[in-house]
Amino acid sequence: MQADSFAGMFDRNADQWARQEPMILSDFTARPIVLQELAPVTGKHVLDMGCGEGYVARLVAQAGAESVFGIDISSEMVGRAQQAAASGAPCPMTFESGNATNFQDFPREQFDRVIAVFMVSYLTCAEMTTVFRTLRSHLAPGGRFIFTVPHPFLPYIRPLEKPVYFDSKGRDYFAGVDESYEGCIWRRDGKAVPVSYMHKTFADYFNALAAAGFQTLPKIIELKVSEEHLALDRAFFEGAVGYPLQVLFRIDVQ
Repeated sequence: MQADSFAGMFDRNADQWARQEPMILSDFTARPIVLQELAPVTGKHVLDMGCGEGYVARLVAQAGAESVFGIDISSEMVGRAQQAAASGAPCPMTFESGNATNFQDFPREQFDRVIAVFMVSYLTCAEMTTVFRTLRSHLAPGGRFIFTVPHPFLPYIRPLEKPVYFDSKGRDYFAGVDESYEGCIWRRDGKAVPVSYMHKTFADYFNALAAAGFQTLPKIIELKVSEEHLALDRAFFEGAVGYPLQVLFRIDVQ
């Protein structure tokens, strides 16, 4: 699945992603940890690559960011982000449609924080390295880059059932690199949202970061269902207990 196909998938399902409160599985298991690791954001200029309909961008703004600039390949998602930000955003928020692999029209030379929440999932290894180079060049001294991806093992250890799965179609962990794995992630209201994942190994992520000029080891958090999630809604979360669902990479630069 190429960039146009990814854009079309999100254009068609933009309504499924639009929300003002946590709804999708990863809104609980991943995005709160992104905010936790991003802190402090007070007074920081934040770049959100793959901003979608602006859900995380709005959380970042509410946490005290000085400004937020978001990019997404889906014009439908960007339109929703712009609409939501127009109604009383706590800081300047700008969203543009564009392809992360060749986008150059940044409003600032440098950002204090850069996030890519499941955007890298849709890139090949070569595209990921290109994007990492771009992001590294726009990170201010003392800046921080955080990105999340589906756990590379998930397609191989999890059955094709809710609340999340990716279908490896029989490809093995190494032979499947740069192949698109289709899947679904569920919302708490029972709706299934189609997602896709361009498979990469752990080594691919480390190699791309090094090739892009990052010189320190990233902090890695394997994301999962917690006891707090089960206390909130056992029926929704219990099917994913014990699985490594996503991975968060945090890289601080000098």
